[in-house]
Amino acid sequence: MSKPVRIHYHRPDRGTTVFEERLVLDRPDVKVTLLADYRGGDSYAGERLILSAGAPIVWFVFPALWCDVGRFHLADGTFTGWYSNLRTPIRLAGDDWYCTDLFLDHWLPVSGPAGWLDEDELDAALRVGLLDQAMRQRIAGERTTLDAQLAAGDWPPAITREIDLAEARRRLSATD
Repeated sequence: MSKPVRIHYHRPDRGTTVFEERLVLDRPDVKVTLLADYRGGDSYAGERLILSAGAPIVWFVFPALWCDVGRFHLADGTFTGWYSNLRTPIRLAGDDWYCTDLFLDHWLPVSGPAGWLDEDELDAALRVGLLDQAMRQRIAGERTTLDAQLAAGDWPPAITREIDLAEARRRLSATD
């Protein structure tokens, strides 16, 4: 049986939200979870709807990295693209996982150009002191690394293409 995990996602300007997801793959280098029913509001990249309320998300958590990747969908299951979320490395404590959001996100749609999201939110967080200079430099370095990997065709990681929504659901049902 796949186990539920609770991801304690801290956003310095908004507090902590806990997401309960089902673990469908557990390896030292990557943990894959399925959030079956996103309870937030619709999310957009510019004018384009990339995630709708009630949609499933397949999350790829890389414990050693400063970001995770979500395969985003609409409520009907239509895959829209890969959302990379910059965050502190995940701290695993049994079934409870902890991280802090670093405001900056990257969007790679199924078709069309990739781009960075929420730069204005990052700038505001830096301006009011929610993140310090060392964190600013770390975020800039992570951004440069992700851009280089994307240009080389190495982003998002291969596993995010191998485990799609159907495969995550198959793995989940195989363990229940």
